[in-house]
Amino acid sequence: MARRTFHRAPEAERRHDLIEATLDCIAEYGLEGATVRQIAIKAGVTAGLIRHYFQSKEHILQEAYRIVIGRLTEKAERVTGDPETRLRDFIVINLTEPVANSRSLSLWASFISRVSVDPELAAIHREGYLSFRNALESLLADFLTERGQDASPERCRTLAIAINGLLDGLWLEGCLAGELFGESELVEIALNSIETLLGLRLRPVDATSAGN
Repeated sequence: MARRTFHRAPEAERRHDLIEATLDCIAEYGLEGATVRQIAIKAGVTAGLIRHYFQSKEHILQEAYRIVIGRLTEKAERVTGDPETRLRDFIVINLTEPVANSRSLSLWASFISRVSVDPELAAIHREGYLSFRNALESLLADFLTERGQDASPERCRTLAIAINGLLDGLWLEGCLAGELFGESELVEIALNSIETLLGLRLRPVDATSAGN
């Protein structure tokens, strides 16, 4: 297991480094194997230093899960351009690297097994889900308004729930067995399905700048 090089750093940077080491350990060993000792070894620090920044292993795991959830949404939430481009890019980003890869899946799977029995992780999960869904609802509202369609909060909410479920399923399949699908196949399936849900056509993929 490669160990990180210790260096003096501001508190925020040190906490970030420790969380990154925690994620490395979880991806490699799972939640149970990511002990404070293993995290310390990975970070190149003492276990005492970890306890200085985090009250317990549970605390650092909670912060790590918050980072995992945030990374699954933050890039997609920063899309720019006209409403159609932003909606399309949001969809494409969520089904391609680095959001969709084996490491993201490993981290997500490790945490999701604990969400139903850990109230703190469950709260972080709900917060992340609602943040993602709210961002999608906003994109849908802008797109539908531009097209002169019904963009009521009720419709956008229903569409966002359906599209989120679709993206989750395709993301999972792509991470688990990406080699079974052609290049951009899952993206095209997602876009075609979403066009059906919306009753509207979207521009071809190469007409946008997704992923930039």
